[in-house]
Amino acid sequence: MNEDSFFPLFSEFQITYRYKVYFTKDIFQKDNPVLKNFFISEIKQGLVKKVMVVFDERLIHYHPNLVSEIKNYFQGLESFIQLTGDIIPIPGGEECKNNQNLWESLVNAVNTHGVDRHSYILAIGGGAVLDLVGYVAAVSHRGIRLVRIPTTVLSQNDSGVGVKNSINFQGKKNFLGTFAPPVAVFNDLQFLESLDDRDWRSGMAEAIKVALIKDKDFFHWIESNASELLNRNLDTMAYLIHRCAKLHMDHIASGDPFEFGSSRPLDFGHWSAHKLEYLTQFSLRHGEAVAIGIALDTVYSYQKQFLSQDDCLRILSLLKTLGFVVYHPMLSDGEKQNLFLGLEEFREHLGGRLTIVLLAEIGKSLEVHEMDFKTIDTSVNFLKTYL
Repeated sequence: MNEDSFFPLFSEFQITYRYKVYFTKDIFQKDNPVLKNFFISEIKQGLVKKVMVVFDERLIHYHPNLVSEIKNYFQGLESFIQLTGDIIPIPGGEECKNNQNLWESLVNAVNTHGVDRHSYILAIGGGAVLDLVGYVAAVSHRGIRLVRIPTTVLSQNDSGVGVKNSINFQGKKNFLGTFAPPVAVFNDLQFLESLDDRDWRSGMAEAIKVALIKDKDFFHWIESNASELLNRNLDTMAYLIHRCAKLHMDHIASGDPFEFGSSRPLDFGHWSAHKLEYLTQFSLRHGEAVAIGIALDTVYSYQKQFLSQDDCLRILSLLKTLGFVVYHPMLSDGEKQNLFLGLEEFREHLGGRLTIVLLAEIGKSLEVHEMDFKTIDTSVNFLKTYL
């Protein structure tokens, strides 16, 4: 045999991903051209594309005309984009990511309606719905074009503008998932007006997170505008969402978007938050759990003398001012052994060695590769008594 047959082969290639995040209001009103113009920009000669629309059924309570508005919007566009059958309502919230039957039903709908790789799945809802539908789009035909319309603060400023999709499996959050960017994201302010106070507040946790690790001036802005945010000023929230989304997207573009390494800076405060969500059977919103996780890792950073006391207290004060609770009894449950388990699950999810993001100062992060359980214990106890 020719010895050349044993030489290793090597290949390297790059793929460029591009997508836009649009900011609008009343996206399905006939006189709003933003979505129509996007589909026009995607026209390929002689090809009529399909779009399968999936939405959080809870939206109907606040937007009873949503289905008819969507259907009316697409009338007259049939020469280049056509709706597939009925618009599909699904239950929202984290439970939809735990329901394998729901995932299978959406994959079956893709098959039934003949939605191919050049067509679209349009997902309307909060982060959990976008995660589920995004996973369906990513694995069907090895990738159908995904369009997201996030409807919560949390999804408009964070998860909805990212590149991740997932469902929960084996009792673990986001155990099955993909890195698959959307082709476009449309943030519609109109949907935010119908959020309850918990969901309005919940999304601000991710803005605080990204400010703490990347942008000191943005943190100061949140402090200065806390009253307007708490009182649901839509213009103030619009700025927060736009700034947070930009920081998130800049990080994706300049960092490790598919997380080949073990570092996940944007997951500051998340290792305990993910565990808390499960321990509370998702009675905690994701943002509420993240706020507690931020508080825990902030105090831990202070206890390890990475972060000044002044910065630590400023962060906790802002969380409290915005209405967040910074402690939950489940942090102390089982002699805090659940937190140990949460750390191990987080390491497993990352792959490789444990990497946790902590704070050196407001606007500046640092990474550690181990967590001292004694300091975790004292940090939890600090939060338990913090007023």
